[in-house]
Amino acid sequence: MRLLISGGGTGGHVYPALALIEEVKKQEPDSAVLYIGTHRGLENKIVPAAGIDFQTIRIQGFKRSLSFENFKTVYLFLKSTQRAKQIIREFKPDVVVGTGGYVCGAVVYAASRMKIPTFIHEQNSIAGITNKFLSHFVDQVGICFPEAAKEFPKNKIVFTGNPRAQQVMGIKAANQIQALGLNPAKPTILIFGGSRGARRINESTLEALKFLADKKYQVLFVTGSVHFEKVKSLVKEIPANVVIKPYIANMPAILPEISCIVGRAGATSLAEITALGIPSVLIPSPYVTHDHQTHNAQSLVNVQAAEMIKESELNGQVLAKVIDKLMNDPDLRSKMAKNAKQAGVPDAATRVFNCLQKLIGK
Repeated sequence: MRLLISGGGTGGHVYPALALIEEVKKQEPDSAVLYIGTHRGLENKIVPAAGIDFQTIRIQGFKRSLSFENFKTVYLFLKSTQRAKQIIREFKPDVVVGTGGYVCGAVVYAASRMKIPTFIHEQNSIAGITNKFLSHFVDQVGICFPEAAKEFPKNKIVFTGNPRAQQVMGIKAANQIQALGLNPAKPTILIFGGSRGARRINESTLEALKFLADKKYQVLFVTGSVHFEKVKSLVKEIPANVVIKPYIANMPAILPEISCIVGRAGATSLAEITALGIPSVLIPSPYVTHDHQTHNAQSLVNVQAAEMIKESELNGQVLAKVIDKLMNDPDLRSKMAKNAKQAGVPDAATRVFNCLQKLIGK
């Protein structure tokens, strides 16, 4: 297979793409893969580091208010579409995949105009503007949440789940907890606001520490590198059952040893925790487009796989109360874990790969 893939801006668009590439290489080792991103997005660092051929185009997203910048956006879109067509002619892909972010708009649109099979993947329960636009031109749309189906042409939808889920499925417990200074015999709750951290989650966790001290469970609090020094300066005394870290390079590696997670409700995070069957306390970011993290979180709350706290209602006492409820009730956690696993799609990458095979007539 000759696969051209595009998606970027955030890890939520990049990591599913990398998981799909991994599956394609596993199924067909002689496959050729080219990734198109931007020079400013997260993909610019992650993709080349993974040893994948990478090219960039210059493009930007629309402003939500009337702005002269939107004229520039249209100009860049038209120019980048021409550049994408040039790359496509040179690479000669069998299929072109978009995983979201404005960068894939020009790439997938160009491919559809050139009559090349096209597939887009929507990770969230509320569709992004780029995928909504592209859905009118592509051959197929893969979704991860049933709620997203209403936003796309019915005849193009296929439920695939998030390829990232399959990538973490094979991870086994490797005593990572002990290496972080925690007791592997005790239940552990991970509090993690994302790779850069989340200020409100950090503040509430600091407030909660006095309530979480001396419990039968332990707390792994990951602040995010940019917040670590400030958090450390505000902690007068770290309870014996709490470990505070700025960042964990390979976060998925510790997940099999985690009893419960407190964190955001991004698509990649939910794919990971449902794949592994981990109970969660979800605090959706209120700063994302269309409040899609709340909708993501609600999908797990609805099947009793997660608890949700709105950031506007978050404080140390509320957080500690919910943590206590879950961590002091192994039966409840067991039920939530089972429900989370049932909500996951452990073969998501294979499902997408099979869709691509059908599109190119294999």
